[in-house]
Amino acid sequence: MVGERLGVGIGWRPEIDLTVERLPGVDFVEVIAENIRPGRLPESLRVLRSRGVPVIPHGVGLGVGGAEPPDPARLAHLAACAEALGAPLVSEHLAFVRAGGLEAGHLLPVPRTRRALAVVTENVRRAQDALPVPLALENVAAIFGWPEDEMTEAEFLGELVAATGVGLLVDVANLYTNQVNLGLPAVGALDALPLSELAYVHVAGGHEHGGVWHDTHTAHVSDEILAVLSELCARVDPPGVLLEWDADYPSDAALEAELGRIREAMARG
Repeated sequence: MVGERLGVGIGWRPEIDLTVERLPGVDFVEVIAENIRPGRLPESLRVLRSRGVPVIPHGVGLGVGGAEPPDPARLAHLAACAEALGAPLVSEHLAFVRAGGLEAGHLLPVPRTRRALAVVTENVRRAQDALPVPLALENVAAIFGWPEDEMTEAEFLGELVAATGVGLLVDVANLYTNQVNLGLPAVGALDALPLSELAYVHVAGGHEHGGVWHDTHTAHVSDEILAVLSELCARVDPPGVLLEWDADYPSDAALEAELGRIREAMARG
C-alpha cells in the first residue's frame, strides 16, 4: 500500500512527550487525531517533525463500520491533521462506534455479513475521497462476535481491501485478543489477510482476567503477542511496527527495552 519504510515506532502521548523525543531508535510516531488541533500542534510533535520523524494521525472516532456515512467534520479534521503533520497516511479502525446519535464509547466489531460489507465499502470510499493521503484500517479487539457473521475478520478485510484498495494496519495484539476471547487463531488470520497491502503494525500489552484478554495498552507486550509478530514477519517484511502504551507509563529505560524486544521478535520472523 505505502512504500515508505517507517521502521520501529511508539505512540506519542502528551504524558510521555519528552520520553518519546529522547528515546533512541524511534523511527516514527503515531498520534491520536482526536487529541490534537492541526493549527496548534504540540511543541513535541513539531520537534519530531523537524527531525524528519514521520507522524501518523490515528483516528478512533470515525466509525466507518457504522450504518451512517462518515461525518464530514471528522473527515475534515483527519485531513487537516494529515496536512499539518505532513503525514504519509492516516489510520483508523474497522469498527462502529455510534448509532442513532448514541456513542458506544468503544471500538465495536462490525457484523461480518455481505450486507455490512457493502455499507463499509461505501463508507471507506467516502473517507478515501476526503483524505489527502492513503487510508489504512486496523482490525479491532473483541470480546464478542455477531451470530449472523458470514465471514471471518480476515476474509472481511480481504474483500474490503480488494474492493477499495484501503491499506491494512494489522494489530497483532488484537489478533491475539480474538484468539483468546473468540477462539479465532491468530496465525490463521495472518494466513488469510492480504498482507501485501500492509501499511504498518501495532503491538501492545494487556491483561487476562477471568479467562478474558483485555487489550489495555498498559503492560509489557507478552511473549505470546510477540510470537504473533514474529509469525507476521515470517510472511512479510512490515513497513513499520509501533508500540502502543496508553497509561501506567513505565520508565524511559523500560520503554526502550520494550522497543528492543519488538526488534528481536521481528528478527526472529
